[in-house]
Amino acid sequence: MHFTVLQQDITTAARTGRLALPHGTVETPVFMPVGTQASVKALDSADLYRTGAEIILGNTYHLYLRPGTEVLETFSGIHRFMRWDRPVLTDSGGFQIFSLSSLNKVSEDGVLFQSSLDGSRHFFSPEKAIEVQRSIGADIIMCLDECTEYPADYDRAAASQALTERWARRCKAQWERQDTEAQSLFAIVQGSVYESLRRESAQAMAALDLPGYAIGGVSVGESKEEMERAVEWSTALLPRDKPRYLMGVGAPEDLLKAIFHGVDMFDCVMPTRNARHGRLFTRHGPINIKNARFARDPGPIDDGCPCPACGTYSRAYLHHLFRARELSVLRLNTLHNLSFMIQLTAQVRQAIGSGNYAAFMKDFLQTYQPGREA
Repeated sequence: MHFTVLQQDITTAARTGRLALPHGTVETPVFMPVGTQASVKALDSADLYRTGAEIILGNTYHLYLRPGTEVLETFSGIHRFMRWDRPVLTDSGGFQIFSLSSLNKVSEDGVLFQSSLDGSRHFFSPEKAIEVQRSIGADIIMCLDECTEYPADYDRAAASQALTERWARRCKAQWERQDTEAQSLFAIVQGSVYESLRRESAQAMAALDLPGYAIGGVSVGESKEEMERAVEWSTALLPRDKPRYLMGVGAPEDLLKAIFHGVDMFDCVMPTRNARHGRLFTRHGPINIKNARFARDPGPIDDGCPCPACGTYSRAYLHHLFRARELSVLRLNTLHNLSFMIQLTAQVRQAIGSGNYAAFMKDFLQTYQPGREA
């Protein structure tokens, strides 16, 4: 991987960059659709190209359980398996350790967990997490981390942050035993909502001198203000010449604020999950296509949106499809929400290039009302 900072905004920490990866080039800031099980729900790979996606995310935990590393190795990795020839990033499974905490036991050695599919028991060490991701074949892979729950007292957050740091050193050692050019390893900053822990973690991870860095343990129940502070504390101490990835954050307003502080990469299931429930992004805020007011609305979801749904169908038709429980609406809604996020990052890159990101963000947030659901 090679990362180049192309432009730095004058009044904020926002910047544009370019990631050169084995399966292609990615312009940053970038939003990555989540393809948990080698599939972005409701879409196929051809649809992903239509959204303009340059990189997608796969989930190590789920791919390990199904279809399994043997199947993926048969296809020489995820790209050939799902017919996607652009870059892929895999998470380490750390968030699933957090979200399925009733099914696992964390120790210094790693995580013993029970499969959410069939109840079988498995063990992930930091070394095993790296090897599973090698089998998946992603361009960017992540260190195994422990995502701290919220709320967590200081001692609990400190212990979790320290464990994540020790695991990161083991992950790096395992990664360096094989070809480091084929896959780029990112370490993950933890520390909950505590400034001293976030700064300590960022400094420790930066000292590992890895290709990139992620900020984890956010959007787990804390307030928007707490999340933004955690991001700011972390980015301030991460290397300027390495990409910064904010994990699991995808609300448009949160994305823009994180870019303000210098974040380059994002992923989140929220745009696709919302789409399947009829909640669609527009530049004025989200709408719920199920609502009766759209039954005779001849307009597109969002004026000016280039997605196939907006270019072809009316709100009234999408409302009808949703009410009739037609499966095609899941695809159309998902195409729109992902296209919205990808177009938003393209507009961000243009604003940074013009030197007016702060004004762009202010104008967008004045128009966009996240609590609105027309």
